[in-house]
Amino acid sequence: MAARKRRFGRVRKLPSGRYQVRYLGPDGLDHPAPSTFRSKAESERFLSIIEADIAQGRWIAPSAGRTTIGEWAELWFSAAESGWKPKTVHTYRSVLDRLIVPHLGRTQLSMLRPMAVSKWVGKLSQTLSASQTRQAYRLLAQVMASAVDNGMIPSTPCRGVRLPRIPEADPRILSVEDVRRLAAHCELGDRVLVLLLAYGGLRIGEALPLRRRHIDTVEGRVVIADAVSELPGGPVIDTPKNHQRRELLVPAFVAQLVEEHLAMLPDDPDAFAFPGRQKHTAHRQQSYHGFRRRFVQALAAAGLDDVTPHDLRATHASWVADSHGVLVAARRLGHANASVTTRHYARAIDSRDAEVAAHLDNLGRARSGTHRARKSRKSED
Repeated sequence: MAARKRRFGRVRKLPSGRYQVRYLGPDGLDHPAPSTFRSKAESERFLSIIEADIAQGRWIAPSAGRTTIGEWAELWFSAAESGWKPKTVHTYRSVLDRLIVPHLGRTQLSMLRPMAVSKWVGKLSQTLSASQTRQAYRLLAQVMASAVDNGMIPSTPCRGVRLPRIPEADPRILSVEDVRRLAAHCELGDRVLVLLLAYGGLRIGEALPLRRRHIDTVEGRVVIADAVSELPGGPVIDTPKNHQRRELLVPAFVAQLVEEHLAMLPDDPDAFAFPGRQKHTAHRQQSYHGFRRRFVQALAAAGLDDVTPHDLRATHASWVADSHGVLVAARRLGHANASVTTRHYARAIDSRDAEVAAHLDNLGRARSGTHRARKSRKSED
């Protein structure tokens, strides 16, 4: 009886006794199996799997997986960078050049396994902080996910990897008196900045590039349309985080102080509200580093320590969440998801926590008193 001719692929027995397999791929090319097989049954099972992958659109050309991680990372970066903010471009480029390509760049896409990724993460965590290690892993995960999406590999090796935990550090929440004392030790321009952060919830990078046209002192309205990032090549102004433009109202006393500050600046809608302090920098926003230096001096004079400008934003979130709820706080801070507000910014106000405890104590005592009164009446009966 004549041997049945295969409908897909070819199997040939070698002089060594092993079996060699070849098949025609959807790309029109003839592809050999990556290795020979001990039996004809094994070789036919391999061809059945390849045939099913082709039929279901899962087949990937063997040559695709031979592209190295370094080569693919460069292709991915050049294709995606046009949609990123300058700070993101700088950060991703740095992480690729320092932490990914030197360690994994020569490895073929198809050869990277979850265990190798775990070893790489473990090696990084020995010398880097948890946040830096996690940032490098997340970037590698993006690179490998794009390789899957583009048919270079069937699945990502960035799965089941244990990452170092980031220690939770609560922001420093200031009281109204703390903020008043801090502002009192600042000169007018810095005082306005401090109050905008504490009573408006702005990021310092959103406050520094504010222009006259962004501020309506009559209504107390501030428009957050820009954000500045400090990069090695100099400051870069772009849209705010997540490209989210927003408006908010600040207290009347803050708006009045802003008006006094603006009266000392050029009457030009495009003039920066917080220009550089030197003559040659007056045409651009002042630097964060200069403000931070004066901020630290004001903290010392006010008897405060361990406070950052970002803590003032967290302080605002806590004040608003305590008085008007987390959703209102999230909107003022520009968070699309209120869970971000509670996880990173809003914290319970100490005095409120004491009030809650006292209220619950009163409830408990009232209930116990009622219970005792009922028991006493029953005994009398």
